[in-house]
Amino acid sequence: MERLLFKVAKKWVAGYNISDAIAAAHNSNASGMQAILNFLGEDTTSEEIVNETVKEYSNLMDLLRVQKTDGCISVKPTQVGLAVDYDLCLRNFKELAKKAKSLGIFLWIDMESIKFTENTISIYLEIFKEYKETGVAIQAYLKRSASDLLHILEQPGGGGKVRLVKGAYHENEEHAFTSREDVNSNYSKLMKMLFEGASFFAIATHDSELVEEAVRLSDKRKKADTDMEFEFQFLMGIRDELKQSLVARKFKVSEYIPYGSQWLPYSVRRIRERKRNLLLLARSLV
Repeated sequence: MERLLFKVAKKWVAGYNISDAIAAAHNSNASGMQAILNFLGEDTTSEEIVNETVKEYSNLMDLLRVQKTDGCISVKPTQVGLAVDYDLCLRNFKELAKKAKSLGIFLWIDMESIKFTENTISIYLEIFKEYKETGVAIQAYLKRSASDLLHILEQPGGGGKVRLVKGAYHENEEHAFTSREDVNSNYSKLMKMLFEGASFFAIATHDSELVEEAVRLSDKRKKADTDMEFEFQFLMGIRDELKQSLVARKFKVSEYIPYGSQWLPYSVRRIRERKRNLLLLARSLV
């Protein structure tokens, strides 16, 4: 059954190991896109597994350079210790950020469930003080995100770097918008904040209307400020036709490529998080 399911999941998961991830990254590069590699796993409470994960990302960065791959990495805080200890997580991120800087590789910090949001942003701001080529995901379905985004953009050194996503975890109404209309509305609001005040950011959505809104905002901003830099980010295996359309229009596009043995929980969450994602996955498979 696992082998059968993996044949389906292979559409949006690169494979089990680093070699699979690098091969998928080269495919992205060949299609005119940068790769964002993520070693699957989260909510890790074993320090031994945390240490192994840090080594995995370190080896991955080495291989990106050796293989001359146009790519970067994206790390979940609970992979590298946040579910164990804040200071452990901060130390591990500093270690990864230091290596990323030495290799000229960008480091993204993923965002997880609401119970980790405050500490994730705190860790990012600590890392950003010393390592500017780092960014953090902000989730549009959280009601706190406008305040968080403003705080990040106010950081010295040109403001922090943000990947704007809709959000992939189930949260209650106290913390999150629950309707598609409200989430999209807040995404649009946050996106306008980025185009008005950020120097580098990523628009990570598969929603065609929001993508086209970003294109319009980009045209407007570039007329007044040519220094702005942004990119579109998509999950591997989803909206491939939209990716290529944006590449053809000379936009920078990156593909988020997960890999590793924890592919099943990742796949289930991607399907369950929104009904629309199930439709997107089904269409991609067809």
